[in-house]
Amino acid sequence: MEKVPMTQAGFAALEAELKRRTSEDRHRIVAAISEARAHGDLSENAEYHAAKEQQSHNEGRIHELEDYIGRAEVIDVSKMSGDSIKFGATVRLIDEDTEEEKHYQIVGDQEADVASGKISISSPIARALIGKEEGDSVEVAAPGGARSYEILKVQYI
Repeated sequence: MEKVPMTQAGFAALEAELKRRTSEDRHRIVAAISEARAHGDLSENAEYHAAKEQQSHNEGRIHELEDYIGRAEVIDVSKMSGDSIKFGATVRLIDEDTEEEKHYQIVGDQEADVASGKISISSPIARALIGKEEGDSVEVAAPGGARSYEILKVQYI
């Protein structure tokens, strides 16, 4: 069973989603199924089929969450330090072509959200950054083409 690295915040978010899905969503969906069942013929009851599909989706996600939580290797980023980039690092980069500055934190696959600056440990840019230090330049083979970045700052917060 392969461990899944994640930050404490990512682990807490998965636990919160699991709790919501098991305690709130599950009961709401069961109530919707009961109400739809009361309308009669199930073979042509769109509300019933929609509620059953929603139940299937919810139960599948619950099993996924239980799996991730069970395999989680929670890493406390605040206790990490060093000059080289590793899991949990918050990195400030500058695009060498456009001079655009970017900030990323390297996190687990389940907690990645590029819009909020969290990139997956398995993303092309994170893989290129791992092991590098401030001042290094990295070439990232991204789906949109190769990009060059200079590492301005590495911190663990």
